Amino acid sequence: MGRRREFDVEEALDAILCVFWRKGYEGASYADLTQAAGVERPALYAAFGNKEELFRKALERYYERYMNFIPEALEQPTALEVAKHVLYRSVELNTRYPEHAGCLGINGVLAGSDAAEPVRQALIDFRAAGETLLRERFERAKAEGDLQATAQPAVLAAFVMAMLHGMAVQAKAGFSRSTLEAVAAQALSGWPTKQTQ
Repeated sequence: MGRRREFDVEEALDAILCVFWRKGYEGASYADLTQAAGVERPALYAAFGNKEELFRKALERYYERYMNFIPEALEQPTALEVAKHVLYRSVELNTRYPEHAGCLGINGVLAGSDAAEPVRQALIDFRAAGETLLRERFERAKAEGDLQATAQPAVLAAFVMAMLHGMAVQAKAGFSRSTLEAVAAQALSGWPTKQTQ
Protein backbone atom coordinates (compact mmCIF):
# COMPACT_ATOMS: atom_id res chain seq x y z
CA MET A 1 0.00 0.00 0.00
CA GLY A 2 1.41 3.39 -1.01
CA ARG A 3 2.06 6.24 1.40
CA ARG A 4 -0.32 9.20 1.40
CA ARG A 5 0.96 12.10 -0.68
CA GLU A 6 2.52 14.85 1.44
CA PHE A 7 1.48 18.40 0.62
CA ASP A 8 3.31 21.68 0.90
CA VAL A 9 1.74 23.48 3.85
CA GLU A 10 3.07 26.88 2.74
CA GLU A 11 1.67 26.55 -0.78
CA ALA A 12 -1.64 25.30 0.62
CA LEU A 13 -1.87 28.28 2.98
CA ASP A 14 -1.19 30.69 0.10
CA ALA A 15 -3.98 29.09 -1.94
CA ILE A 16 -6.37 29.12 1.02
CA LEU A 17 -5.56 32.78 1.68
CA CYS A 18 -6.71 33.61 -1.85
CA VAL A 19 -10.01 31.78 -1.28
CA PHE A 20 -10.71 33.76 1.91
CA TRP A 21 -9.62 36.96 0.19
CA ARG A 22 -12.08 36.36 -2.65
CA LYS A 23 -15.02 34.85 -0.77
CA GLY A 24 -14.65 36.05 2.83
CA TYR A 25 -14.76 33.83 5.89
CA GLU A 26 -18.32 32.55 5.67
CA GLY A 27 -18.40 32.47 1.87
CA ALA A 28 -15.45 30.07 1.76
CA SER A 29 -16.72 26.51 2.08
CA TYR A 30 -14.62 23.57 3.20
CA ALA A 31 -14.97 22.27 -0.35
CA ASP A 32 -13.43 25.53 -1.63
CA LEU A 33 -10.62 25.33 0.90
CA THR A 34 -9.77 21.66 0.34
CA GLN A 35 -9.86 22.13 -3.43
CA ALA A 36 -7.53 25.13 -3.21
CA ALA A 37 -5.16 23.28 -0.86
CA GLY A 38 -5.30 20.11 -2.92
CA VAL A 39 -5.93 17.89 0.11
CA GLU A 40 -8.81 16.14 1.82
CA ARG A 41 -10.56 17.68 4.80
CA PRO A 42 -8.82 15.50 7.46
CA ALA A 43 -5.39 16.59 6.19
CA LEU A 44 -6.55 20.22 6.22
CA TYR A 45 -7.69 19.86 9.85
CA ALA A 46 -4.46 18.11 10.82
CA ALA A 47 -2.29 20.84 9.29
CA PHE A 48 -4.25 23.93 10.26
CA GLY A 49 -6.99 23.14 12.77
CA ASN A 50 -10.57 24.29 12.29
CA LYS A 51 -11.79 26.91 9.82
CA GLU A 52 -11.39 29.78 12.29
CA GLU A 53 -7.77 28.81 13.02
CA LEU A 54 -7.16 28.46 9.30
CA PHE A 55 -8.54 31.94 8.69
CA ARG A 56 -6.34 33.40 11.43
CA LYS A 57 -3.28 31.77 9.86
CA ALA A 58 -4.32 33.14 6.47
CA LEU A 59 -4.73 36.61 8.00
CA GLU A 60 -1.21 36.41 9.49
CA ARG A 61 0.12 35.32 6.09
CA TYR A 62 -1.72 38.21 4.43
CA TYR A 63 -0.06 40.70 6.76
CA GLU A 64 3.39 39.14 6.25
CA ARG A 65 3.15 38.86 2.47
CA TYR A 66 1.01 41.79 1.38
CA MET A 67 0.99 44.47 4.07
CA ASN A 68 4.73 45.15 4.18
CA PHE A 69 4.00 48.67 2.99
CA ILE A 70 2.68 49.56 6.47
CA PRO A 71 6.09 49.34 8.23
CA GLU A 72 7.64 51.06 5.19
CA ALA A 73 5.09 53.88 5.49
CA LEU A 74 5.83 54.41 9.17
CA GLU A 75 9.45 55.13 8.27
CA GLN A 76 8.59 57.96 5.86
CA PRO A 77 9.97 61.35 6.92
CA THR A 78 6.67 63.27 7.15
CA ALA A 79 3.11 62.47 8.19
CA LEU A 80 1.88 63.41 4.71
CA GLU A 81 4.31 60.95 3.13
CA VAL A 82 3.17 58.27 5.62
CA ALA A 83 -0.48 58.77 4.62
CA LYS A 84 0.41 58.99 0.93
CA HIS A 85 2.45 55.77 1.06
CA VAL A 86 -0.31 53.90 2.87
CA LEU A 87 -3.10 55.10 0.58
CA TYR A 88 -1.35 54.59 -2.75
CA ARG A 89 0.18 51.23 -1.83
CA SER A 90 -3.21 50.10 -0.57
CA VAL A 91 -4.80 51.08 -3.89
CA GLU A 92 -2.11 49.09 -5.69
CA LEU A 93 -2.71 46.01 -3.51
CA ASN A 94 -6.50 46.27 -3.71
CA THR A 95 -6.41 46.29 -7.51
CA ARG A 96 -3.41 44.01 -8.16
CA TYR A 97 -5.36 40.74 -8.31
CA PRO A 98 -8.65 41.01 -10.23
CA GLU A 99 -9.72 37.56 -9.05
CA HIS A 100 -9.61 38.72 -5.41
CA ALA A 101 -9.81 42.50 -5.46
CA GLY A 102 -10.10 44.51 -2.28
CA CYS A 103 -8.62 43.76 1.13
CA LEU A 104 -8.80 40.54 3.13
CA GLY A 105 -9.26 42.61 6.29
CA ILE A 106 -12.42 44.10 4.78
CA ASN A 107 -13.64 41.23 2.58
CA GLY A 108 -13.10 38.73 5.39
CA VAL A 109 -16.36 39.37 7.23
CA LEU A 110 -18.17 42.67 6.87
CA ALA A 111 -21.26 40.95 8.20
CA GLY A 112 -21.58 37.41 9.38
CA SER A 113 -23.46 34.96 11.51
CA ASP A 114 -23.10 34.76 15.28
CA ALA A 115 -20.80 31.76 14.75
CA ALA A 116 -18.38 34.02 12.85
CA GLU A 117 -18.15 36.55 15.70
CA PRO A 118 -14.61 35.49 16.75
CA VAL A 119 -13.40 36.03 13.17
CA ARG A 120 -15.18 39.38 12.94
CA GLN A 121 -13.48 40.41 16.20
CA ALA A 122 -10.08 39.21 14.93
CA LEU A 123 -10.50 41.45 11.88
CA ILE A 124 -11.53 44.40 14.06
CA ASP A 125 -8.37 43.83 16.13
CA PHE A 126 -6.28 43.56 12.93
CA ARG A 127 -7.59 46.90 11.66
CA ALA A 128 -7.30 48.56 15.10
CA ALA A 129 -3.63 47.57 15.33
CA GLY A 130 -2.97 49.34 12.03
CA GLU A 131 -4.82 52.43 13.19
CA THR A 132 -2.79 52.48 16.42
CA LEU A 133 0.48 52.39 14.46
CA LEU A 134 -0.67 55.33 12.33
CA ARG A 135 -1.87 57.32 15.35
CA GLU A 136 1.45 56.85 17.12
CA ARG A 137 3.35 57.91 14.00
CA PHE A 138 1.16 61.01 13.59
CA GLU A 139 1.63 61.87 17.28
CA ARG A 140 5.37 61.79 16.66
CA ALA A 141 4.92 63.99 13.57
CA LYS A 142 2.97 66.53 15.60
CA ALA A 143 5.59 66.54 18.36
CA GLU A 144 8.30 67.10 15.74
CA GLY A 145 6.38 70.04 14.24
CA ASP A 146 5.56 68.23 10.98
CA LEU A 147 1.81 68.69 11.56
CA GLN A 148 -0.17 71.79 12.49
CA ALA A 149 -0.51 72.37 16.22
CA THR A 150 -4.27 71.87 15.86
CA ALA A 151 -3.90 68.51 14.08
CA GLN A 152 -5.51 65.56 15.84
CA PRO A 153 -3.38 62.43 15.31
CA ALA A 154 -6.14 60.03 16.36
CA VAL A 155 -8.59 61.64 13.93
CA LEU A 156 -6.01 61.61 11.14
CA ALA A 157 -5.33 57.91 11.74
CA ALA A 158 -9.08 57.16 11.72
CA PHE A 159 -9.43 59.20 8.51
CA VAL A 160 -6.66 57.28 6.73
CA MET A 161 -8.15 53.97 7.87
CA ALA A 162 -11.63 55.03 6.70
CA MET A 163 -10.16 55.89 3.30
CA LEU A 164 -8.38 52.52 3.17
CA HIS A 165 -11.53 50.63 4.04
CA GLY A 166 -13.70 52.56 1.61
CA MET A 167 -11.24 52.13 -1.22
CA ALA A 168 -11.04 48.39 -0.51
CA VAL A 169 -14.81 48.13 -0.85
CA GLN A 170 -14.68 50.17 -4.07
CA ALA A 171 -11.89 47.96 -5.45
CA LYS A 172 -14.00 44.87 -4.70
CA ALA A 173 -16.84 46.55 -6.62
CA GLY A 174 -14.57 46.98 -9.64
CA PHE A 175 -13.32 50.56 -9.37
CA SER A 176 -10.15 51.04 -11.43
CA ARG A 177 -6.73 51.75 -9.98
CA SER A 178 -6.69 55.18 -11.62
CA THR A 179 -10.04 56.10 -10.06
CA LEU A 180 -8.87 54.99 -6.62
CA GLU A 181 -5.59 56.87 -7.00
CA ALA A 182 -7.63 60.00 -7.80
CA VAL A 183 -9.68 59.37 -4.64
CA ALA A 184 -6.45 59.08 -2.63
CA ALA A 185 -5.14 62.33 -4.15
CA GLN A 186 -8.39 64.09 -3.24
CA ALA A 187 -8.20 62.77 0.32
CA LEU A 188 -4.61 63.99 0.69
CA SER A 189 -5.30 67.44 -0.77
CA GLY A 190 -6.44 68.79 2.60
CA TRP A 191 -3.66 67.25 4.72
CA PRO A 192 -2.83 69.48 7.72
CA THR A 193 0.88 70.04 7.12
CA LYS A 194 2.57 72.68 9.22
CA GLN A 195 2.20 76.16 7.79
CA THR A 196 5.51 77.79 6.96
CA GLN A 197 5.83 81.42 7.94
